Amino acid sequence: MKILIADDHSVVRKGLILILAEAYPHAEITEVSDSVDLLKKVNKESFTVIISDISMPGRSGVEIIKEMKDAAPKTPVLILSVHSPEEYAVRSIKAGASGYLTKDSAPDELVKAVDTLLKGKRFITADIAELLADSYGDNFDKAAHENLSDREFEVFKLLAAGNSISEMGNILSLSVNTISTYRARILEKMHMHNNADLIKYAIQHKLI
Repeated sequence: MKILIADDHSVVRKGLILILAEAYPHAEITEVSDSVDLLKKVNKESFTVIISDISMPGRSGVEIIKEMKDAAPKTPVLILSVHSPEEYAVRSIKAGASGYLTKDSAPDELVKAVDTLLKGKRFITADIAELLADSYGDNFDKAAHENLSDREFEVFKLLAAGNSISEMGNILSLSVNTISTYRARILEKMHMHNNADLIKYAIQHKLI
């Protein structure tokens, strides 16, 4: 059994390794600290389970999940994130993840989640199941940010956090013009006028 852990915080990685080593004493556990090394490992080696943060140096977000699944379509991916399920759970599952856990629940739920994935099932908590049902159903009260594409949502989050367009370009490896285009599209889709509106919305919906 081979487990790959990806997280940019060494303390988190060590904690996860302790929990997993106790539950699976014969498992071979590999750790990486950024998305670049994560994708290199997934492309070069085969793993039984991948446990990954969704926000790491290099590239981040659900696009990484899609690339992992392209490289290893049969390997289950468990997303372990500091972000609430409302922010990334549905997007992660739709991108190909087999489960989503918040880091504060990991000590109690991690082994249960991995066991579920090893059985070929998805680890879906009750609150995430409800979010998924809403996302697929005729939900006329859908929040404005749910109409954004995955990339638009990444840009929206960075805008709401107060990053400048040039800073976002560096973070996402996109040109200033491309970021500006995304910003305009986000404002239009969410029926807002400026960054202040986006920040207010993000705070109200607990997205930052």
